[in-house]
Amino acid sequence: MSYETILFTVEGGIARLTLNRPDKLNSFNTQMHGEVQHALARMPSSDARVLVLSGAGRGFCAGQDLGDRAVAPGSQGVDLGDSIEKYYKPLVLALHTLPMPVIAAVNGVAAGAGANIALACDLVIAARSASFVQAFCKLGLIPDSGGTWTLPRLVGDARALGLTLLGNKLPAEQAAAWGMIWQCVDDAELTAAVDALAQQLAVAPTRGLAATKAAIRGGWQRSFSEQLDIERDAQRELGRSIDYAEGVAAFGEKRAPRFTGR
Repeated sequence: MSYETILFTVEGGIARLTLNRPDKLNSFNTQMHGEVQHALARMPSSDARVLVLSGAGRGFCAGQDLGDRAVAPGSQGVDLGDSIEKYYKPLVLALHTLPMPVIAAVNGVAAGAGANIALACDLVIAARSASFVQAFCKLGLIPDSGGTWTLPRLVGDARALGLTLLGNKLPAEQAAAWGMIWQCVDDAELTAAVDALAQQLAVAPTRGLAATKAAIRGGWQRSFSEQLDIERDAQRELGRSIDYAEGVAAFGEKRAPRFTGR
């Protein structure tokens, strides 16, 4: 499949998916949704061991392209639930469950669904000039793409309510201070910081990282005792992996491990 609204490459164990509608601040239309779904579906069978999600131009993603969801004056509106079910829900679930780390590289604005798609990634690195905006209240809507679930868990109810009820712009530096994102770096350092992290994860023990990601993501729905069982079962499986044997051997031989992701 040839892509027109995204860029997608896999090289050296690193997959890079770039939203590529810079003239629209990389807002989603139906075509972009289809292309992103197609690219993400290719990931598990590719050689990728980490995914970097970014946006072309001066912003990460402005959410939904409202021109793609026009409402005629005096009409009964549109059923946005269909769009959520068909596009945004599968997208954020795919990012959550992808069996490898996912990095969001945020430059410029991440607004509406764009903000929550970034927060659905495992690690978010943002340029100092970037910002996050829960713009839904300006349209009479509620946050989607997991925003009502993710935000309270990252920043607590008080801050989540402030962000979503007021729709204020949150600078990246403040987002990092609140623990909403992993890291804020100077604009000129964003590309290098993301590349260094992606390269680190591309040679890491991918199966172990995927199991860690799944355990933490699912932990909110389990009791402490149930989570201990999850840890036990994962350790049992990972203890038989090639990467575990390599990690132990490298430790004993005082050398850097050569993980293969298996």
